[in-house]
Amino acid sequence: MIEIYSERLRLIPLDNHLLHIWNTQGRTDMTAKLGLNACDWNIDEFHLAETQDALQNFWLPMTEQNPADFFWYTNWEIVLETENTSVGGIGFAGFPDQDGVTMVGYFIDGNHREKGYATEALTCLIDWAKLEPSLKTIIADTPFFNFPSQNVLKKLGFREFSISETEHINQKIQLKNWKLSLR
Repeated sequence: MIEIYSERLRLIPLDNHLLHIWNTQGRTDMTAKLGLNACDWNIDEFHLAETQDALQNFWLPMTEQNPADFFWYTNWEIVLETENTSVGGIGFAGFPDQDGVTMVGYFIDGNHREKGYATEALTCLIDWAKLEPSLKTIIADTPFFNFPSQNVLKKLGFREFSISETEHINQKIQLKNWKLSLR
């Protein structure tokens, strides 16, 4: 299995089997299967709902449909090497489309924020993704007032290109839309 390493982090892509364990037995069993130390995530309702939705409606079906390229359709656990524990997740919304575009999303556990882990993990994942010659642009969106996430994107060269709105947990959320042009 591919893993990506940085100075402090290891990114582990979850295959369909690991995602099934997460879905049916819980995160604790899934992280134990990876040999990681247990952790209690500090996760808000918004990100918890978003993660559960992604697990059941995207990661599981898409990794089953795309076993050879599952890396593009899954959550990558962000592991802090010194503690051997998951501090978040990151991943793409699929293999680049016909225009060379894919979307990235990430989450850092509330207990591990403001330590540079999101920037470090996103840098690693982008460097890995650049190996795919068809990839031209990576897009991302952030809630309008999520300034820490916006700062991560700015540091890595993303530029804001629009504002949109989505509905999440029966409420409308304004989003800033970002893109990083690679080629």
